Amino acid sequence: MEKWSLMTITVLLALTVRWAVSLGSYSGAGKPPMYGDYEAQRHWQEITYNLPIRQWYFNTSDNNLLYWGLDYPPLTAYHSFVCAYIAKLINPDWVALHTSRGYESQPHKLFMRTTVFVADLLVYIPAVILYCFSLKETSAKKKASTCALCILLYPGLILIDHGHFQYPLSLGLALWAVLFLSHDWDLLGSVAFCLALNYKQMELYHSLPFFCYLLGKCFKKGLKGKGLVLLAKLAGTVLLSFAACWLPFGTDVEQIMQVLRRLFPIDRGLFEACMFSSPTHCPDKVANIWCSLSVLVKIKNVISPRTQLKLSFAVTFLSLLPACIKLTVQPSLRGFKFALVSCALSFFLFSFQVHEKSILLVSVPVCLVINEIPFMATWFLLVSTFSLLPLLQKDELLLPYAVTTPAFLAVCLASFSILEKTSAEDLQLKAFSLSLKGYVSWFKSFPRIVRSLFLLSLALMGALSVLSAALPPPQRLPDLFPVAVAVVSCLHFLLFLLYFNVVILWDSKNRGHKKIS
Repeated sequence: MEKWSLMTITVLLALTVRWAVSLGSYSGAGKPPMYGDYEAQRHWQEITYNLPIRQWYFNTSDNNLLYWGLDYPPLTAYHSFVCAYIAKLINPDWVALHTSRGYESQPHKLFMRTTVFVADLLVYIPAVILYCFSLKETSAKKKASTCALCILLYPGLILIDHGHFQYPLSLGLALWAVLFLSHDWDLLGSVAFCLALNYKQMELYHSLPFFCYLLGKCFKKGLKGKGLVLLAKLAGTVLLSFAACWLPFGTDVEQIMQVLRRLFPIDRGLFEACMFSSPTHCPDKVANIWCSLSVLVKIKNVISPRTQLKLSFAVTFLSLLPACIKLTVQPSLRGFKFALVSCALSFFLFSFQVHEKSILLVSVPVCLVINEIPFMATWFLLVSTFSLLPLLQKDELLLPYAVTTPAFLAVCLASFSILEKTSAEDLQLKAFSLSLKGYVSWFKSFPRIVRSLFLLSLALMGALSVLSAALPPPQRLPDLFPVAVAVVSCLHFLLFLLYFNVVILWDSKNRGHKKIS
């Protein structure tokens, strides 16, 4: 009973923080004509409820795709329809075709916020709780609750879901998939991940680790025996899951092609939100390599969109290849979780049409290893939240940011004593340090160096946060602070990518994790 009491308190605290954040502003509040992501979600409810399925993804007189046209997979559309059905019962004006555009009221805000709470309670939070209880390293009941508390108080996800406005369903389903795989329920894990992918196509960030881990298991079992049977079952499960999700669209090839064109608008080129027209102007600031380089070199002006796409694909593929090969050859749950981090970070840094919110696809896998590398995980999660600062400032969420971020750091300090977990062994770098023995003399002072860098990083992020909030930028450089946030965050992420790949490639023993049989 004690473990459930602690976990209940943890969940109540997490819900309280979410409720407090939800009281504030949301994306695009009172900002016509496009408003923001809140209006996008409301508009999708309007479209899915009032129009037949065959028109959901097509430009018509009733569905102007230039005004928040549906550009997520079918499960998002089905979810919007369910929410719209409930909304229609409460107040038909909320989803009335055409006339509800830009609808804003306190009752409607309460309804929309409640739909996010329900998604959190039904999908994301249960997955986090069960995952923390399943950790072998957290045999002590207190450890499970403290681990869950750190994950559930991660400010980046709270501020985006309950502040900016977004549903946590795809990330929650991906967590369920990881949980199922950790119990060797591979078919259920495949179903859960297929659902996540069919809710948001950005789950492709996690697709290769899932594929390589399961393929590696099949190889280990032998492709002439149990491995072949498992491979056939997995293939059948994936095909059936996709068929079920796409069934309403499967009767018409043109329908399928139109949905795919909406999901992957590759003709736009490399940039989605980070099209820096000049070093002094950038509408949205994404902390990836292309947006950071565009401050100095206007990539979109010197490279054609098709070449941008090829370049992005090549760099992304090469950056995630080592982790994927290692996971396929030596499949382990630990390697799988670290590969989720590494591959998602490679996608975020190097792939095309990246949104600043996509960093959450890296952060959630980092949460899964916070019990193994608490220092580095906490550091990464702080940087990822910091990278969202320009978006949060635009949505008037600086106060929640200023409260939740230090609170999260304090919880991690109290739960894991992270400043004491900076040795090579604590950072999972012992094997790497042994390989450098005799070559790098300063490795003995590594813990002190890492702590100093961490404190310097905190000071830099804190200073930029205060400057962004308190000082107007120079007239000649109106986006000075957002660009600085993006570049500083990108440099951090590049170093984290190197770190996670070193951990993966030098981990030959897969300590503490059951072997694949």
